Amino acid sequence: MIKKLHQSHSCRYGVPVLTHVDSRIFTERYFTYCMQCQFCGDSCCAYGVDIDTTNVARILENAGELEAFTGTSRDAWFEPEWREDPEFPGGKHTRTRVVDGRCVFLNRKGRGCLIHSFCLSKGMDYHDLKPMVSALYPLTFDEGLLQPSAEIGERLLVCIDQGPSLYQGIRDELLYYFGEGLIHELDAIAAEIHIPRPPEPTAARR
Repeated sequence: MIKKLHQSHSCRYGVPVLTHVDSRIFTERYFTYCMQCQFCGDSCCAYGVDIDTTNVARILENAGELEAFTGTSRDAWFEPEWREDPEFPGGKHTRTRVVDGRCVFLNRKGRGCLIHSFCLSKGMDYHDLKPMVSALYPLTFDEGLLQPSAEIGERLLVCIDQGPSLYQGIRDELLYYFGEGLIHELDAIAAEIHIPRPPEPTAARR
């Protein structure tokens, strides 16, 4: 069910602006605890991720250190094609490259996103460099609608149906990007639906 929000909620970068929410974000579930997962093989990193022009610029400002940290050249990081899209900061986006079936920024020797790890190693907020679409996954936005990513509807996410709701898992990220007003509205909708929070993952999956 698509629900109209009481007011529009702008991202801290100006766009996207959320006006509606798909109620499936409160009922669909996923494992959430990514660094505790021992069964997915980072499969959600198989396709790369959309990244806006201003985010690319911030990454390139740190390119020298990031090249050393990742072991890859900046020339290998992004697809050359750009797509015009007013919902992305700067008005357009490209994608991170896929190498050997995984995002170029995936840690092949361990787990997780190397951009995220780089920021933590430098004492930076990972939001400064990590793509917003990546941070919000498995939620996404389209024409003002906050909704599950396509992999949820297509049942392709390995950890689907395990753990908290999509909203519970990404609530802090939504707070960062869109602020307390959106969270207040979404919390109210979640309360109306009365979806209980599942238990923490078992020790076997930590």
